[in-house]
Amino acid sequence: MSLRDKVEHAIQNQPCTVKDLKARFGGDRGADRKVMEALDSLVHDAVICQRSGVFFTVRSGRAEKALLCKVVKLGKNFAFVMLEDETSDIFIPGRFTRGAMPGDEVLVEKFEHPRVEGSDEGAILAVLTEKNDLVGTVRRIEGRLKFVPDDCPAISMQLMRDCEGGAKDGDKVAVEILMRGNRQEDHRVGVAMRFGSSDEAKRCAKALLYARDIHTRFPDKVREEAKKFEDMTVSEKDCEGRMDLRALPIFTIDSAETKDIDDAISLTRTPEGGFELGVHIADVSNYVKPGSELNEEAFNRATSVYYADQVVPMLPKSLSNGICSLNEKELRLAFSCLMRLDKDGNLTDYRFVKSVICSRVKGVYSEINALLAGTADAEIQAKYAEVLDQLPAMKELYGHRARLRTERGCIDFESGEVKLILDEDGHCIDVKKRTSGESEAMIEEFMLLANQCAAHFARVKQIPFVYRVHEEPNGEKLERLHALLQACGINDHFAKDVPTPKELSGILEGVRGTSFEEIINTGMLRCMSKACYEEKPKGHYGLVLKDYAHFTSPIRRYPDLAIHRIMTDLLSGTDKETMAIRYTDFAAQAAKQSSEREVIAVQIERKAEDCYKAEYARRHLGECYEGIISGVTQRGLFVELENGVEGFVPASSLTATGTTLTEGIRLSDPVSGKNWNLGDSMMITIVRADVNLGKVDFEVAPENKQ
Repeated sequence: MSLRDKVEHAIQNQPCTVKDLKARFGGDRGADRKVMEALDSLVHDAVICQRSGVFFTVRSGRAEKALLCKVVKLGKNFAFVMLEDETSDIFIPGRFTRGAMPGDEVLVEKFEHPRVEGSDEGAILAVLTEKNDLVGTVRRIEGRLKFVPDDCPAISMQLMRDCEGGAKDGDKVAVEILMRGNRQEDHRVGVAMRFGSSDEAKRCAKALLYARDIHTRFPDKVREEAKKFEDMTVSEKDCEGRMDLRALPIFTIDSAETKDIDDAISLTRTPEGGFELGVHIADVSNYVKPGSELNEEAFNRATSVYYADQVVPMLPKSLSNGICSLNEKELRLAFSCLMRLDKDGNLTDYRFVKSVICSRVKGVYSEINALLAGTADAEIQAKYAEVLDQLPAMKELYGHRARLRTERGCIDFESGEVKLILDEDGHCIDVKKRTSGESEAMIEEFMLLANQCAAHFARVKQIPFVYRVHEEPNGEKLERLHALLQACGINDHFAKDVPTPKELSGILEGVRGTSFEEIINTGMLRCMSKACYEEKPKGHYGLVLKDYAHFTSPIRRYPDLAIHRIMTDLLSGTDKETMAIRYTDFAAQAAKQSSEREVIAVQIERKAEDCYKAEYARRHLGECYEGIISGVTQRGLFVELENGVEGFVPASSLTATGTTLTEGIRLSDPVSGKNWNLGDSMMITIVRADVNLGKVDFEVAPENKQ
């Protein structure tokens, strides 16, 4: 049989890439050249055709049916791939994965008759683009060091002896796939970077950043450009053409540890008994210009990433903590939103101006809360002497705004955020639920109002913009919400198919103070659509606002910086047609990039937090605590402790006689009649904590076992 016939026969049996064919029939330069000649001849005679670098026989018609996809999940005996347009996923049985890894771009053929009705199932025909850099843990398995990827912990890969890089059992590492086999277990990897022990949360957090290509160090060109802002001050020349607001008693309110201060506020009474509220935002766009290395890097990062006591900033510290930060007693350039409100807190007018300000004091939430409550000591009162007179009016205005917020039906979810307490070595020694006081809510409401004005400004002016969009929940999510509410015995009859925010807010209010409060809060939050950035104004469902954007945090969010740039250009007199030409594509790109990077940042922050919680739990193995059942599955229960640490109780720990699941809210032991319900309290013992995976395992406390 000629080489051409062999190649044709191989492609008839299975679509092949050039790499596949060279591996099978080539081997040296001459043999590889003959393979290419055979392919050229077959293509010329229309025996085979090519699709995305994969060769098919023409008569099979499989090329037209093949779909471009990306591998998004990998298990021991399966994979899931996402279609190129991200509309749906396809299940791939293990024998058809062809060794593909998460992140690989692949060509997939769907089966005509999937095993599960209503689901898509298929086979990977070829791996088009390989993602060969992975992060995971080194484990000693059967006497050999192997690599276990974080994305698929059920799989282990051979660590090449001459590429171990000094890695030890239990090390968190980044590796590169050096040789690929037909199965994932056959891949051979080499260590590219060691992070340290996988039992330390801070090492796991660094690996999470590395895995998502988030760098703590800025590129040399960016650092060089940022140097000119070191120790920079605002000169009188810089203030020319700006509204001088230095006489206003402007101040900031943040947490005590905040160093990148985006926003400041001021408040004065109007002669009519109303209010003039000033929200003054760092004028980052004055320093980060289009076409600069700083702007390119800020666009790529799109957001700062915060975890534990660390931050990976969007901008270098010479800007984020320096010239852009609204530091106490320092002259700063700002972009101010000056709003007028009537005596009942209704917004009547607003304007945006470029300004120069000087913050009188760096306010701290806990101290402002004490002042508002009348419990502050003399030292705190002296610190805030220059702005004390504003606080009663701010409290009054916030009261009006909070009432209006409630009247329009805004959904106020409990955040469930925790504060991680670290020792001097960066190890988590305690976890506490974050508490939010009146000053936190007040600042949030004032920032929300400025954001609303920015979006209204852009919509009325009909300029390209980046809006913060939150759409109503879809049918699938509403079905899950319906099942949860029904299971909890809560009436969820709504006036229309899609509930109004006010109806959902009423449900939250109805369960406040009950055992279902946290469960319903979390379940409803999970049923909401994901907020994102878009170039079209679609409103904000959760806030019940027609107009919304992010204007108030340009140091740490690129969308805010983007709209500052756009608004600055319009305020300087640029006509609407020029604005459209200059910013239409920019707004769309900024919205897309910012949405994608925000999702990645949130994923990292949550996973890192889980690692720190597990590190804390390891210090308390064998100890008993009371928790609330926060999730019920056939396999067992999720239980959340008072401080926010969640762990899993396997069903086998509950009873030896087996359990049955009811409606996703109850496990029952049919023999003893014992039930474990969503929202019930139970005593548990911490028995395992895997810092690397961020998972904690509980068992029923001994005195509570059947």
